[in-house]
Amino acid sequence: MTILRWNPFREIDSLQSQLQQIFDGAEAAPNGGFIPPVDISEDANHIVLALEAPGMKQEDLKIQLENNVLTVRGERKFEQETQEKNYHHIERRYGSFARTFTLPTTVDAEKVQATYDAGVLRIELGKKAEAQPKQIPVTVGGTKQVEGKTAAA
Repeated sequence: MTILRWNPFREIDSLQSQLQQIFDGAEAAPNGGFIPPVDISEDANHIVLALEAPGMKQEDLKIQLENNVLTVRGERKFEQETQEKNYHHIERRYGSFARTFTLPTTVDAEKVQATYDAGVLRIELGKKAEAQPKQIPVTVGGTKQVEGKTAAA
């Protein structure tokens, strides 16, 4: 058994490194690429994913839906305009990425739309009809409320 000396500053260094990644604005992917941030929202009829992918071309984005797993892949390429430039500092992330999302069974695979505008990839996933909310009328004392009128049940 190896005994390791406890260093209280090791945890602080780790925390500082994680905070630095957050403040840099983008987390690096293990493959050297980047992980674009995504917002996911839902309403009664749709689930919407908005993925930030500025500086990418439409043909560099690939979307696949299979067995309730949505996969978004893309690549942002570093393009040097001339060989004469000497870069002093590069903060933008380049390379490929892949994001996968497990979808609920309420998503209808036939009702998927994707648009790309102003650097945001928006994927709209329609819900199945049985997953959408439906209004249930309330019966009170043997009468049924129908559009503001009372009718005998």
